[in-house]
Amino acid sequence: MVASAALLSGLAQAAIVAKDVDYKVAGETYQGYVAYDSRFTGKLPGVLIVHQWGGLTDYEKMRARQLADLGYVAFCVDIYGKGIRPTDPAERGEYAGFYKNDRALFRRNLMAGLDQLKAQPKVDQGKLGAIGYCFGGTGVLELARAGANVKGVVSFHGGLDNPNPQDAAHIRAEVMVLHGADDPFVPKKDVEAFKAEMKAAKKKFTFIEYAGAVHSFTQKEAGNDNSKGAAYNEAADKASFIQMRAFFARLFK
Repeated sequence: MVASAALLSGLAQAAIVAKDVDYKVAGETYQGYVAYDSRFTGKLPGVLIVHQWGGLTDYEKMRARQLADLGYVAFCVDIYGKGIRPTDPAERGEYAGFYKNDRALFRRNLMAGLDQLKAQPKVDQGKLGAIGYCFGGTGVLELARAGANVKGVVSFHGGLDNPNPQDAAHIRAEVMVLHGADDPFVPKKDVEAFKAEMKAAKKKFTFIEYAGAVHSFTQKEAGNDNSKGAAYNEAADKASFIQMRAFFARLFK
């Protein structure tokens, strides 16, 4: 019985097709990552994944395989460029800050990633969404503000600041923000400004806060010390994933 279960598990895992994808943006090479489950036939909903401040890492690839297992085609965009995967916090901050200070460039690379998702043969063009973590959470909001034709976007512990709040008028997607209630890196004024921005533009959004959670609550690599401002929170991680699943299940039904 144990051997049979192991065999079935192996077969299920083998159904996930995942690979790196090189692509060009303005003559520069970027390297994304696509994952889907070959057991699902026909066209499938597509979800873009926007990485955290360290660039596209194994963390986002893991999330892509999770989404593939749920019946989605997942594509991880590369915002920084092929081979640019900073590990030093200061360097990570420089890269993330560079793009947050140039929203037009940020949006260009986000849209290029969305184009790569749409180019995947198994993707249903009418069922597209995006998720992002930390820096990537800011990214999916920028994608929405750029007027991307997607059904919905989900920001996990992302930054909410927006130098151009009037751009909310361009949003075509439904927005979900999953936020740590005790996140010290996202000021309360940004939370209130985001809500005001969405309400003023009359856009549909859901804002969920997890009590006791700080920044990076979905990432085990962040450790468990809330006093550092970024820490893993198992309850918030599991709850936010369930919220995301329900969100896309409703939008893509």
